[in-house]
Amino acid sequence: MTDSQALGPKAQKQDRRIVVMGVSGSGKSSIGEAVGAALDIEYLDGDRYHPQANIDKMSTGEPLDDDDRAGWLTILTDLIADYRRRGESLLLGCSALKRDYRDQLRLGDPDLIFLYLDGGFDVILGRMRQREHFFSADMLQSQFETLEPPTDDEAVRIDIDTDFDDVIQASTVALRQRLNKDTE
Repeated sequence: MTDSQALGPKAQKQDRRIVVMGVSGSGKSSIGEAVGAALDIEYLDGDRYHPQANIDKMSTGEPLDDDDRAGWLTILTDLIADYRRRGESLLLGCSALKRDYRDQLRLGDPDLIFLYLDGGFDVILGRMRQREHFFSADMLQSQFETLEPPTDDEAVRIDIDTDFDDVIQASTVALRQRLNKDTE
């Protein structure tokens, strides 16, 4: 078998749930969609599952607290569990800023993989100013203050302070390697 066959998207079709995590503006949606297409895994944006009260709060520039996130994380945990029960793969965008949040999500699948999009404040702030989203760029500092970066054994870490295509390539290769390692 050639290397391209071993790492090809169809070879990675086993059912796995992956959370694309990072602060707002790190590229969870755009990177998640591109990586999902490359790996032939459905991508869902976790922001779509926020209750309206959370969206309203963030729209006024007020960051969410743990109480605000609790219900949202429960919804995402149930979604992950549903995909696991059905034996289907999923790539889900979710900030998962704290270890407790990641532990909550793992209740839906103890083998959950995290793809951590790690970038510098200035790079992410510049990207946030160029997009339209209910999350205000002014709240980015609170995201960095809340962030408890995952350890190397907890997540696949990707440096996003580079070209978009390079980030997609690095993410895809790293996840394929992780999926191959998990099936050995």
